[in-house]
Amino acid sequence: MRSSVEIYNIRTGEARVVWQTTQLVEAPNFSPDGTYLLLNGDGLLYRLALDGSSKVGKVDTGFATTCNNDHGISPDGRQIVISDKTEFGKSTIYVLPAEGGTPRLVTQNRPSYWHGWSPDGKQLAYCGIRNDLFDIYTISVDGGEEKRLTHGEGRNDGPDYSADGQWIYFNSSRTGLMQIWRIHPDGTGLEQVTSDNYGNWFAHPSPNNDKVLILSYDPDVFDHPRDLHVRLRLMDMDGGNLTTLFDLFGGQGTVNVPNWSPSGDEFAYVRYFPVSD
Repeated sequence: MRSSVEIYNIRTGEARVVWQTTQLVEAPNFSPDGTYLLLNGDGLLYRLALDGSSKVGKVDTGFATTCNNDHGISPDGRQIVISDKTEFGKSTIYVLPAEGGTPRLVTQNRPSYWHGWSPDGKQLAYCGIRNDLFDIYTISVDGGEEKRLTHGEGRNDGPDYSADGQWIYFNSSRTGLMQIWRIHPDGTGLEQVTSDNYGNWFAHPSPNNDKVLILSYDPDVFDHPRDLHVRLRLMDMDGGNLTTLFDLFGGQGTVNVPNWSPSGDEFAYVRYFPVSD
């Protein structure tokens, strides 16, 4: 086995395995109706049924066949957003029908790596690299001008909206070690949320607007590589009551994108097995 797709229940503290495969798969999103997970692997997207069958089906992404693990589903379940480099050689954000189809270009500037969809379905949040600076941007789902929220204060990455739309959570190295921050979508109210001796990444607020899930690396780890011992942690929206749920072998691909169930009781993640020599 290489990848184990699992679901953890924060109420019971129990996890269940949904699917295991010899392939490298990454970044599960729950569908808004809770019937499937969306995953990527080998540049393509797949739906994993949650009806107990573990049926896996490929999503038609048209010309986009080099999708990375920055993908997601619109709040109404009708669209999928992808980050793909087939057309321009650098990660570019597109949207397409949830059932599959031809991707529609959203971002003119690149590379751009999608990470969050506003609760009203109108805005996308993403990490853009411009002149070697990693910053947080938003843009209309219809395209147009991008709005820059950070300005090169360290590396800024992984934005995701709170369920009430009032905050965008992201990770930033502006104080040295990667920590979680949040900012209002209009660019005001910047706050640091975590401040500890871990490298904290990929903050995902619960749909109940009460908890935030993060992935934490040991402090000596740079960036967000895969195949390391990491931990998944849960905290209040303001960073209080930060608790380690469990450790696992993972990192890149484990929880890169929004991964909560619609009820907010569960989240999906990928655990990895070491590569055999």
